[in-house]
Amino acid sequence: MHIQATKITPPFSTGHHLSSSPSITLPAHIAIIMDGNRRWAKKRFMPAALGHAAGAKRVRDIVKACSALGVSQLSLFAFSTENWKRPEEEVSSLMSLFMTYLQKEINNMNANGVRLKVVGDTARFGPLLQDLIAKAEAQTAANTAITVNVCANYGGRWDMIQAAQAWQKAHPHQSLQDMTEEGLSAYLSTSYAPEVDLLIRTGGESRVSNFMLWQAAYAEMFFTDDLWPDFTPKRLKQAIEWFSGRDRRFGSSAPL
Repeated sequence: MHIQATKITPPFSTGHHLSSSPSITLPAHIAIIMDGNRRWAKKRFMPAALGHAAGAKRVRDIVKACSALGVSQLSLFAFSTENWKRPEEEVSSLMSLFMTYLQKEINNMNANGVRLKVVGDTARFGPLLQDLIAKAEAQTAANTAITVNVCANYGGRWDMIQAAQAWQKAHPHQSLQDMTEEGLSAYLSTSYAPEVDLLIRTGGESRVSNFMLWQAAYAEMFFTDDLWPDFTPKRLKQAIEWFSGRDRRFGSSAPL
């Protein structure tokens, strides 16, 4: 994986705004690893559940900001395949928060043209949550302002394995040697979306944690110490400005 990484810590100023900068290159697809909810709560002597609730509120702000800027795809790492290892009480709280979010945000998503896609192995969720996911996706399917991919029970390795299995099922008379990159990509869970241009991770860690390993192969990566509930639209704009200044070579060498 070709990784361009930088860590940004406050204070940071770019000296100009996106709205006044016609030369700014917008990423078509932004992916965010929303890290730091539990630490945010711990710093405030709150239970982890309140940190996750604060993180859910921040999602609305960032979705709105991305849509206003013209970003067409936003992928959010909400719950990984590894997160089942967390304490049962925390997992149960996260599932309840997810259901509440789906129920409360539908009207807001429709009012703002947000198309919701839930990406991941949703078969492991309970029937009520699966039903809410299906209804939310159906009710927002015609919206075109921005597509928000909520990655839940998702892992990059899982995605590649399920894509390979789906390809093989669709091509029973071909061998794996016949599979191409384009062929496999067509069966990834985000096959409808362009590859990730900008991957942002909050919370101070500098790793991708099994998130969109295929889709982010040539993504520019922006790491910030901001905990997710503290990640503001202003910081998002700074990340986009940083991205716009990158020399994206997609594996080719720099000119001499």
